[in-house]
Amino acid sequence: MWKWIQAFASPQNFYRISGTLIPWFLYPFVFLVTIGLYWGLYVAPIDYQQGDSYRIIFIHVPSAWMSMMIYLIMAISAGIGLIWQIKLASVVAKVSAPIGAGFTFLALITGSIWGKPMWGTWWVWDARLTSELILLFLYLAYMSLNNAFDNPKKAAKASSILALVGIINLPIIHYSVKWWNTLHQGASISSMDKIAAPAIHPDMLWPLLIMAIAFKLMYAALVLQRGRDEILFNEQNMRWVKDLIKGGER
Repeated sequence: MWKWIQAFASPQNFYRISGTLIPWFLYPFVFLVTIGLYWGLYVAPIDYQQGDSYRIIFIHVPSAWMSMMIYLIMAISAGIGLIWQIKLASVVAKVSAPIGAGFTFLALITGSIWGKPMWGTWWVWDARLTSELILLFLYLAYMSLNNAFDNPKKAAKASSILALVGIINLPIIHYSVKWWNTLHQGASISSMDKIAAPAIHPDMLWPLLIMAIAFKLMYAALVLQRGRDEILFNEQNMRWVKDLIKGGER
């Protein structure tokens, strides 16, 4: 297993293998997101309290989940790259940052759209919203540090340290609705027991889970594609890249 991981961590092998894997993530994403959106927007019943406005959760909740999951992956990858100097780990961390920032921004925007009819305002300095906003700032700071140095190693080291320190914000986001009195509702699904015996209608739960899986597939496809581009840039002076360009392959 370790030998396979080492082989995959080679930039050349990653470039070759990832090109094969991308369609296996991209096509299921398109299929699942189509089903999830149709089920959530048209099949799921109207909520007896929120009416149709609740349907934004099929975008908002999976986006919020992804914002935290991607940050965790980014921080772990950055730590691996920092400690063991594995090039691919640093690449995964770097290319994950803008994707995670995108999901975080989407979670904040959709949350504001939902909050306007529910709370009467686009934004409140609620614990959950504020900590999610801090997560967006952490993503932006990580990307800024990555571009602030001419030396790629110094940039990777500085941004990796920031990413690791920022992990402390993840449990704050998750437990904010329990630690403080907030306007934000509690977790939609907090354990496997909630999936086995959900408090919400199955026609609401299943499209939510489908969208969550679809977003994960999209993230995987984007990381692989962006990782390929980053590796080509970093390894542009290597012989295998020059041979690749000469052969007209991608």
